[in-house]
Amino acid sequence: MIPTVSASGLRLAHGGVRALDDVSLRLGEGVTGLLGPNGAGKTTLLRVLATALPPDRGALTVLGHDPSGPAGRQEVRRALGYLPQTPGFHPDFTSFAFVDHVAILKEMTDRAARHREVRRVLDAVDLRDVRGTRIRRLSGGMRQRVALAAALVGDPGFLVLDEPTVGLDPEQRMRFRELIATAGEGRTVLLSTHQTEDVAVLCNRVVVMAAGRVRFEGTPAELTARAAGRVWSSAERDPGARACWRTGTGAFRNVGDPPGGAELVEPTLEDGYLLTLDAPAVVETTS
Repeated sequence: MIPTVSASGLRLAHGGVRALDDVSLRLGEGVTGLLGPNGAGKTTLLRVLATALPPDRGALTVLGHDPSGPAGRQEVRRALGYLPQTPGFHPDFTSFAFVDHVAILKEMTDRAARHREVRRVLDAVDLRDVRGTRIRRLSGGMRQRVALAAALVGDPGFLVLDEPTVGLDPEQRMRFRELIATAGEGRTVLLSTHQTEDVAVLCNRVVVMAAGRVRFEGTPAELTARAAGRVWSSAERDPGARACWRTGTGAFRNVGDPPGGAELVEPTLEDGYLLTLDAPAVVETTS
């Protein structure tokens, strides 16, 4: 994989707690999913990669630019699209006006060319018919699509998406998945989510974080394989399971170390994710 984003030894502390603790990763073309529990450091990492926060230590290059200095940081921002977890909208802005405002911030000074770009990205997220509608009148799913359109302005080479499907109903999430898959063609997309099914269907790579560290980096198939032979079905709750829940059929699905003779079942990406979080962190030492 030829990396378009490369991070090495990133550290960042908040109030004495390391939100990022020697984070290293490489991102290439396509959609990479970022999984982790609340407080894992995912949003902090996204903000560092988007140049919204400088790390205390470590090296970072994005699309060949080093954002540690003003000139490099400006180049990264010109090539970046960022959809934060809670996009800030002015309620009186129309969809067109909001995306146009973002385009102005991205230094698009030619009005005619800028407006063509605004129409293009709104069309790309299927909002052609609500360009003139005030954002306060849009549904939650439509507002998320406006925010995605703003992130796509200027055809960025690196797109950062922080929980873009949170709060969306199943139909809206399916539509958003389609948009993200399309956005991942020919560019690097980093998608932070709690939805393991989004990662399973969208992503060609996945990164798992916990307590400020990267616990896994690889393909979804490789993450799923971590649970091979470690998921079983039983009529009663198995007290030795590391995770266990009753399914819709009434049987219990258990994840962990199965007892002898257990009825093994096919693992999912979520099973591999749960076992990765449960495994002890690997701490690298140098002599």
